[in-house]
Amino acid sequence: MFSDKQKPRTMNELGGQPNRIEKNTKIKGDIVSEADFRIDGKLDGNVKTSGKVVIGKDGYIHGKVECVNADIEGNFNGELLVSDLLSLKASAVIEGTVSVTKLAVEPGATFNASCTMKGKGGSFKSGTPAATSTGSSSGFKSTIGSSASSNNGPAKAS
Repeated sequence: MFSDKQKPRTMNELGGQPNRIEKNTKIKGDIVSEADFRIDGKLDGNVKTSGKVVIGKDGYIHGKVECVNADIEGNFNGELLVSDLLSLKASAVIEGTVSVTKLAVEPGATFNASCTMKGKGGSFKSGTPAATSTGSSSGFKSTIGSSASSNNGPAKAS
């Protein structure tokens, strides 16, 4: 009946069910969660999770978001810190500052943010980001490393 051996728990058991803020719901304040979080309503505040944040097509966040992965279809304005993959869908509108390891942008997404891309280890060199870009997905300027380049073509992902 009772056992000293504990079975390993999956992420879903640790964090529980994903959390949701439904359409037509407005929240003002900060959210801390271990589980994934989906926002289809409006949030004015900060979100910190060890899971994934999804902003649905009708979703809007104004504030700071810290997460492992993020999928954005809606609107975001503020500071976005993603330790792994940030995926921007065609309907996404991003404004503010973004720090990410991997970035995927679908054609049509609006990306008006200052973006710092971390290396594979997830850390920055002192004072020198791996890549920095600003502008929209249709043609953003890029500065790689600390030296300015006269070639301001599209940023290239590795």
